[in-house]
Amino acid sequence: MHSLILLKMNAKENYILSYWEQIQTGAVVVSQRVEKQYKKIVATLERPRPGYHFDINRGNKPIDFIEQFCRHSKGEWAGKPVKLELFQKAYIMSLFGFIDDLTGYRQYRESLFMVARKNGKSTMAAGIGLYMMIADNEPGAEIFSCASKKDQAKIIFDETHNMVKQSPDLSKFIRKRKTDLYFDPTLSRFEPLGKNANSLDGLNTHLCMIDELHSIKDRNVYEVMKQSMSARRQPLMLMVTTSGTVRENIFDDIYSYACGIVDGTFADETFLPILYELDNRDEYKDPTMWPKANPGLLSIKKLDDLENKVKRAENNPSDLAGLLCKDFNVKSNSYNAWLTWDQLNNESAFDLERFRGSYFIGGADLAKCGDLTAATALMMDPQTEQRFVTQMFWLPRETFNERVQADKIPYDKWAERGLLRLCEGNSINYSDVTAWFLDLVQIHGISPSWIYYDAWSARYWVDEMKAQGFNMVACRQGAQTLSLPMQRLGADLAAKKINYQNNPILKWCLSNTSVTIDRNENIVPAKAQGQKMKIDGTASLLDAYVGLCDHYQEFREAV
Repeated sequence: MHSLILLKMNAKENYILSYWEQIQTGAVVVSQRVEKQYKKIVATLERPRPGYHFDINRGNKPIDFIEQFCRHSKGEWAGKPVKLELFQKAYIMSLFGFIDDLTGYRQYRESLFMVARKNGKSTMAAGIGLYMMIADNEPGAEIFSCASKKDQAKIIFDETHNMVKQSPDLSKFIRKRKTDLYFDPTLSRFEPLGKNANSLDGLNTHLCMIDELHSIKDRNVYEVMKQSMSARRQPLMLMVTTSGTVRENIFDDIYSYACGIVDGTFADETFLPILYELDNRDEYKDPTMWPKANPGLLSIKKLDDLENKVKRAENNPSDLAGLLCKDFNVKSNSYNAWLTWDQLNNESAFDLERFRGSYFIGGADLAKCGDLTAATALMMDPQTEQRFVTQMFWLPRETFNERVQADKIPYDKWAERGLLRLCEGNSINYSDVTAWFLDLVQIHGISPSWIYYDAWSARYWVDEMKAQGFNMVACRQGAQTLSLPMQRLGADLAAKKINYQNNPILKWCLSNTSVTIDRNENIVPAKAQGQKMKIDGTASLLDAYVGLCDHYQEFREAV
């Protein structure tokens, strides 16, 4: 058994420096953020951060373990020892080799490793899981693979179990029980878990591996698993994933956080981000750029398979979104969405005070029951013709907490930021919508030109708005009314002509929006995903855009 713990150390090659040399010479092509991150890591090898040092033996230990004891279980390599690629070795050495001077424990406690599908992430994660269960000097280690569904979580678990069965050394000491793998000498276990956060309490996690982070809509899984590590000396949260199509979930939060660390927006010395992705969408057309998202191309991932997928996508645009998302890690929304993520995303902001003394066109999408309600004010700069949008959203207070828990949408976070307001009771009080429009007039000094609303809206609200002096215009929600404004809205969003204050709720609504196309190629909005994925922000903005199209020249001259 000691052969598993006291590993024969390979020659002390520094895989980080070897990988960096290949990046610098162009022998490997990587994304800008991978290059930035390894540049930082190499700099800390030359000039260690205060409080940390690099231990090449500690960095090599999991690599040696995986290559000595782990074997492939599938395909042409079945039964053969796992030989890690240089990009995997550089990552593992970075993850395990940097040590806290004071405690002697690992520096990194959390990591996002994003790579396109079929680049060996499950094999690498399984090897890391086995190492941390057996050879990480942690008695009673609890290792968990988590995902949105237990079947997904079992991908890494099954890969791990198969590795054990293929290895004469590991199979002697690791036994399969009903729900887990068990290592008797240290009373350690490895178990797959589904998304049910209520069943995760009471864990004492040493390693949590979240597979396909993008598919987890329930932030509680991440939070509960992270809290379960608090009693461990050097726990690790390892997230291995491709990009995804559901926006404003835990993946977006973690990915944005990882990008901020790489880009230097803020520092977190305990989080290691490695993001293999295309630097821009059009790079998928250039095969020399494909390794940016596929570091295992040729050695792990088959080139001809990727070539065939690209050719098929060129002839069938409906396949393109899935290809970009899963094979190139281009951030996307649902495959049948109206706009791509690049088209709808705009992180610009503005000060509403710049429009004091000016005019706005309003749009409103009122909930038919106790659902999400949205209101829009659309302004314009007459010189540049740039559009500026501010919005507000409402939900009933009485059912709010229940909705947050059931829908797993961050309404509570948006409410804390003042982007969403709560109406007393169990339904929307439309007078609250009236009050928001009045605030634009009375507090911000912006005058209303027209307020466009769904013709099915509550009559009493329309009468209330008219009584306050607003010029109300019914907007029928059919193709004849909406098609041209929706086409123009899409074009203006793609051209970054609409500054919507980087509002995450509107961004989420836009990413949920699909289109229905009639035989005359007219379009109207539709939900691209499930019932919980709302498009009310899009509908409200589109109503305002109908007003802009109806009165464009008149409005431009007024402002």
